[in-house]
Amino acid sequence: MKSVIRCVAGGLLCAVGAWLLTGSDAAVRVEAAGSCEGLTALALPAATITAAKIEAESCRVAATLKPTSDSEIKMEVWMPVSNWNGKYQAVGNGAFNGNINTGAMTPALTRGYAVSSTDTGHTGGSASFGLGHPEKVTDFGWRAVHETAAASKAIIAAYYGGAPKFSYFNGCSAGGRQAMQEAQRFPADFNGIIAGAPGLDWTGRAASANRIAQRLEQNEAARLGQPQRQLLHAAVVESCDLLDGVKDGVLENPKKCTFDPGVLECKGSEGGSSCLTTAQVETARMIYSVAVNPKTKRAINGLAYGSELGWTDLGWTASARATGLDQFRFLVFGDPSWTIQKFNWDSDIVLAEERDNNPLNALDPNLEPFISRGGKLIQYHGWSDPQISPSGTTQYYERVAQTLGGRDKVHGSYRLFMAPGMGHCSGGEGPNTFDMVAALERWVETAAAPDHVPASIARTSPAINRSRPLCPYPEVAVYKGTGSTDEGGNFACRPE
Repeated sequence: MKSVIRCVAGGLLCAVGAWLLTGSDAAVRVEAAGSCEGLTALALPAATITAAKIEAESCRVAATLKPTSDSEIKMEVWMPVSNWNGKYQAVGNGAFNGNINTGAMTPALTRGYAVSSTDTGHTGGSASFGLGHPEKVTDFGWRAVHETAAASKAIIAAYYGGAPKFSYFNGCSAGGRQAMQEAQRFPADFNGIIAGAPGLDWTGRAASANRIAQRLEQNEAARLGQPQRQLLHAAVVESCDLLDGVKDGVLENPKKCTFDPGVLECKGSEGGSSCLTTAQVETARMIYSVAVNPKTKRAINGLAYGSELGWTDLGWTASARATGLDQFRFLVFGDPSWTIQKFNWDSDIVLAEERDNNPLNALDPNLEPFISRGGKLIQYHGWSDPQISPSGTTQYYERVAQTLGGRDKVHGSYRLFMAPGMGHCSGGEGPNTFDMVAALERWVETAAAPDHVPASIARTSPAINRSRPLCPYPEVAVYKGTGSTDEGGNFACRPE
């Protein structure tokens, strides 16, 4: 298929014959490149360019997309005035946030990318936008990112006089969920995708956060305060740190840890920060535990050992609780007065998955269409994430491998990197600084698959300076036996 952009000098009146795909998907012929300001006259299907101007060495274009009568999707694309690398990168959002993610756009622009972001069809951080507006829920769930990608490619081609050579998506958390939706639903949108800490089990995470918060709102004595969380974390590390052969305060693979919080239970009159009450022990076990949808029997994962320092008095993070409350209040029950105290796991998780699985969850394990087109997917997740279960990520990877015939069938196109000690998208006690964009570029553009991704951590309080390789799951970093355990070069990725 050929897409032709014709521009009339002086007015830049352009007719886009079809949505532009990547260079591998369409032969794009551009008869004239236009000015930035002239892009306001660009005609796009179900879209309006609302602004186009040179700002901070880039051509900044804003548009509103209306794929349905109830859609109002805002987007921006920033294009370097000079030194464009010839590529396009879309960036993701967080939680229910309806905003242009300028913070994520800036690093991509600095690397020479034309970059886009969308508000996903609403403004603000609440899910109240979805009350009585199913099309807006679909926009948020997956449509806004796809429509933004299509519009961005058309705008980029009109400005530069040619389509981008490669197209990428990069997101973490809710942005990781968006990334997985793209890989599952629109295999032609991007050559390469980065999905960090993906909220792919959106309803499961929401229900899990509600389940814990309900218990702790009702029973203050069952809460784990900061001293108890520190006590628990120290005990977990003491019990399981050496399972990987290196004493470094970080669990390489928490799935091997079999720690029982019951060993910390108070005896007699003990209490305070030196032990846990029976109620606190049960809270810890509950946070780690796997819950099950009683109808489908689907396992919904708890948090991993090692994540304790990121917990709060009410269990999961404040963002997880807020997202969970909004999910059920506005999107499941359609009742703004609904509270967590009304939550019933056995019935509500079933209802949530039946109502919301299609637009929000990104759990389809069939990545064959994306893989068969040559797409490359890097997924990563911190093992100490207190907001989105890392076990949900490994569970999904295993389901994809099983669906497509084993790890060897997917390893050439899809790799998962688990980051020991890392929190939600960043931070934590383990190496958490790495460059997934560079790793993906090499894989897509030169066929150099990442057999490991170098990661590092450096801070002064407490003093730590360490590097480690992040390994393609299920491989782990194994100490070679000589040299400093703070140097990543002394580790190798090996099957566990």
